Amino acid sequence: MPEAAPAIPDAIRRHVEARLKDVEAHDGVEVLFAIESGSRAWGFASPDSDYDVRFVYRHPHDWYLSLHEARDVIERDIDEREIDLAGWDLRKALRLLLKWNPALHEWLVSPITYGVVGACREEMLALYEAHADLRAVGYHYLSIAKTQWNRMSTGADVPLKKYFYAIRPLMALHWLSARSTVPPMNFAALLEAEPWPRDMDCAVAELIALKRETPELGSGPRVGVIDRWIESRLEVADPAKLANCGNVQAARSAANELFLTILRENRP
Repeated sequence: MPEAAPAIPDAIRRHVEARLKDVEAHDGVEVLFAIESGSRAWGFASPDSDYDVRFVYRHPHDWYLSLHEARDVIERDIDEREIDLAGWDLRKALRLLLKWNPALHEWLVSPITYGVVGACREEMLALYEAHADLRAVGYHYLSIAKTQWNRMSTGADVPLKKYFYAIRPLMALHWLSARSTVPPMNFAALLEAEPWPRDMDCAVAELIALKRETPELGSGPRVGVIDRWIESRLEVADPAKLANCGNVQAARSAANELFLTILRENRP
């Protein structure tokens, strides 16, 4: 099964940090935190996996006072070192938090960080987990699983790495049901809530080993045991049964207070 996320090579880390500094200078923003998303943080990267660098940034205070809201996303093309760089403005990130977006939670708990300014990340994570509407989180994960499965549910051959994109959200759904807490990002940690049946364990372990060893895990024959597991999980998945433990008004108030606090702070 997948292990903890591997360390990022020093040369890559320095390159990422330099690119983030370039973003700050070019766009006139301050990066509050930057992390690794995707397979490297999940625990099963391929030898040639991209570095999926994601970050949250803030503009100067007066930028938020305009009558017309400007673009709140920064993106850069993948460069020669396979760095895929993308970030959300602080206000956008907090709005997504209030929709209980799982991607944002994964940014907040990623084991691989490239830089953190102040306590913004920890404060956002505490807010998310204190007020999370588990039902809403569950519907997000179910939508992801269904979308990925619909893209690969026909044909004799399938893009093998796409299996993980359907398996992870279904495992996260089970975690929500079994633990009534927001699920972790790491693939192996999700197994704590539901260890595989033996045949599934062998099939997934083989697929993970292949992904780790193969520069580009392309298409291959369908894996029947995994297909059946995904279909069975989709049949019984029902986020409506999850506890709706979110307090909307408290969450909005806390998010707004955090937003204003971060804008006022003079961070180093």
